Amino acid sequence: MHWKLPLSITAVRASLRALIAAAILASIVPAGAADVAALYTAEVAVDREARNPRADAYRIALFDVLLRVSGGELARDPELMDALFPDPAAYVVRFSPGPDDTLFVTFDGEALEEVLKSAGQTVWGSDRPATLVWLAVDWGDGQREILGVDDPLQAVEDERAADRYRLLRERVLKLAERRGLPVLLPLLDAEELGRVTFADVRGGFDEVILESSTRYDVSSILIGLVDASGQQAGRWRHYLGTERTAMLGEPEQVVPQVADRLSRAFAVRGDAPLRTVVLTMSGVQTVDAFGELQQRLGDIAAIEAFAIDEVVGDTIRYSVNVRGGAERLARALRFAGFLESERIAGTLGPGLAEPGDSLEFFYDASGTTRN
Repeated sequence: MHWKLPLSITAVRASLRALIAAAILASIVPAGAADVAALYTAEVAVDREARNPRADAYRIALFDVLLRVSGGELARDPELMDALFPDPAAYVVRFSPGPDDTLFVTFDGEALEEVLKSAGQTVWGSDRPATLVWLAVDWGDGQREILGVDDPLQAVEDERAADRYRLLRERVLKLAERRGLPVLLPLLDAEELGRVTFADVRGGFDEVILESSTRYDVSSILIGLVDASGQQAGRWRHYLGTERTAMLGEPEQVVPQVADRLSRAFAVRGDAPLRTVVLTMSGVQTVDAFGELQQRLGDIAAIEAFAIDEVVGDTIRYSVNVRGGAERLARALRFAGFLESERIAGTLGPGLAEPGDSLEFFYDASGTTRN
């Protein structure tokens, strides 16, 4: 609910305190994770000659889904996967036929995650930052270009070149889709083409590329150079915030590495202890802002529950239950678009939190949520 009233600061704070008092009476607020629709759906080929084609398709689809939500470690252990999920059909919520003898299978995401958590396996939910991909391609014979969201402007006689461009783009997007990675390609409009060139990517002038990436509001950026002839290995740099990792290989090798890197940053093992973190959120100046803040916190998958402890002026102090502790919560808040004020140490009450399990963020009502 959003209230839009011409309130004075005093009236706003009074109304805000009244709402917060009601929230405190409700004690712990369960946090609802925002679902990524395609995360638990897989398209698989159906072998009509198999003894049980649908059962086999369900198992293959479950493998693809577990690869997204639990990573390569479980996917490389088929015996453990069979032990955890002996009957994949029990987790299917819908299926539908696809083109060319394929089947779309959707699983119960919450049920899958419960099994993984109970077994102490890694779970990576819907808190998946978008990755911006700057991919420069050397086609040979002096033909070089950067992969963008749209087809390049090609003359009729260059239709073959346009086809290979589209095929490469689809290849990258399908690799990302298989690992559940939200991916963006640059617009390559006049503004970008005037700033970023093939030579910048090849020469490693990443400062120019990173500066041009600010318009997309992402913190995961993949920069790559590939040789279409295959004579030289692809060279890549992945930036996660300010951390840079160099990679070599074809997109088939690099995209899974990026997925694993993001998974290590955002996924949590099911046996990770549930910690209570003291979160201080300042800048909550209106009733509208309070309602939006409550909604946005509830949409963060890393948060299992949160409660309001105290309100002072435009600042609210929460107790937040999260697996992975303060570092995990800080990453989730940053990628949800909240601004980090500073990291504060110590406890704000006996038994409330371990030393260091306190965070201070600022709520910017005019800001936008990250992809």
